[in-house]
Amino acid sequence: MRERKPIESWLTDMDGVLVHEGEPVPGAPEFVNRLRSSGKPFLILTNNSIYTARDLQARLRRIGFDVPESAIWTSALATAQFLDTQRPGGTAYVIGEAGLTTAMHEVGYILTDTEPDYVVLGETRTYSFEAITQAIRLINDGARFICTNPDATGPSNEGALPACGAVAALISKATGIEPYFIGKPNPMMMRSALNSIDAHSETTAMIGDRMDTDVLCGLEAGLETILVLSGISTVADVERYPYRPSRIIPSVAHLIDEV
Repeated sequence: MRERKPIESWLTDMDGVLVHEGEPVPGAPEFVNRLRSSGKPFLILTNNSIYTARDLQARLRRIGFDVPESAIWTSALATAQFLDTQRPGGTAYVIGEAGLTTAMHEVGYILTDTEPDYVVLGETRTYSFEAITQAIRLINDGARFICTNPDATGPSNEGALPACGAVAALISKATGIEPYFIGKPNPMMMRSALNSIDAHSETTAMIGDRMDTDVLCGLEAGLETILVLSGISTVADVERYPYRPSRIIPSVAHLIDEV
């Protein structure tokens, strides 16, 4: 195997890597502090499109992480950036919360339910039957279907919640149209993150806790992939997949001395 170049930039998932059940993973705040003090480019990634980067910055600060807003990259931001490159100044019917609507406004999109260019489905705590029905009708009338991420479920204190992927499947079943997913494991999420910090895939590592999103996404974007065992995937899970991470470690605490 060809030896990889030294890591100069870092991408890391948030839930399961830095945060677990609302609390910091042991050693994660120290890891992020080391990243900041090193001066190396880094981004914290999340498929969650509910919150703005500023919201997430505040949530992380409350549990001990000191990160700038610019170091957070969400599927909502990646979606807005993608649409801005496809149809600048376009129109969209959006199902989602502030993270997504704010990102769409910031790239100059008009949000409307009248002949939109796109239907954009994000995550929300309260999916509305009326909004889903409207989305189905607009797609049937020719709107293009975009979804921020393919996650079928999301976590909550009470258990799993239906997320973007599950609602997208409902809409697809009703319309016969599959969405284009922007978030992980689409390598576009990774490439847009790399571009935002002017990083190169050959010298960037992706840290994640899921084989089916983080590792797959990093692999397809040409990054070194590091699976941490502080979240979803286990060592036994790794053997079920036809691909492997570059390495497996217990947590990001084991990377502090590498930064």
